[in-house]
Amino acid sequence: MPMLLITGSFHVVGAAPDGDSVRFQPADPAHWDRVDGPHRVRRNASGGAQLRLDGIDALETHYTAGRVPTHQPLDLGRASAAALLSGLGFRAVRRNERETVTDATPTEMLGYVFTRGADVYGRCVALAGRGIPPTDQPSGERVHVTVSMLRRTVNYRQLARGHAYPTFYRKLYADLRQAMARAVVAARAAGGPLWRSDQTASGAALPAGLADLEGDVVVLPKLFRRLADYFTLNDGDPSLSGFVDYLDARDDRITLLPSGQWTSLDTIVAVDGTKIRLTHPPEQLFFDER
Repeated sequence: MPMLLITGSFHVVGAAPDGDSVRFQPADPAHWDRVDGPHRVRRNASGGAQLRLDGIDALETHYTAGRVPTHQPLDLGRASAAALLSGLGFRAVRRNERETVTDATPTEMLGYVFTRGADVYGRCVALAGRGIPPTDQPSGERVHVTVSMLRRTVNYRQLARGHAYPTFYRKLYADLRQAMARAVVAARAAGGPLWRSDQTASGAALPAGLADLEGDVVVLPKLFRRLADYFTLNDGDPSLSGFVDYLDARDDRITLLPSGQWTSLDTIVAVDGTKIRLTHPPEQLFFDER
């Protein structure tokens, strides 16, 4: 399906890449101006910009709920970030206490992105690959992205190896989304790293609220972010009694697959005392982009 191709290089030193986001420097920064949509890609002085890797969501290693810094279980979050950088070709990555990369070998890696737009934060939403793109089309042109091309991206690699959750949005083409969903099902069946600890469907007990989410509870990052924001809004009160109403007010719109029902996130969240779960697996959801 047609997506804009941009070639360039990935840069990690001085940044804090996680399992689904990394900085990219186009060979020609003017190509950012060809990205479709209402939101512009925000770039630094040298033309580099942050990518949000399309179709995937890794555990949060640094998230701010209100004004409260928080995170999901760091061992798995850091493993996901390491897997992403390894997939892009970086080795011997060193970080400081704030998760910022201080050194890596090499310091930059040749690569490319396929994109259809930017998000509200100015991040380019993209499929990203290492090395030379699998097409004869030049950078700055639109390319028909096939499933075989998708499989060469780190997006697909993160899902297939069980290092990230699927989180699909409407702009992701159906054939690519379906291929990614199949990779998720296979990774879960194989007991990939994330899925061995996942409690999104089985139910996560949160008697201590945010402390449990930071400790050993592993759930879909979208659900984590909503829970973290909710607990912070409630000044740390761990009660889940108002969480479904909170989600209803946020109105995160989703489509359920395969039925095609258009609804909202609150309708698929089940709360039982201190326990919470999603009633549908994440690969059967796709979200409306805000």
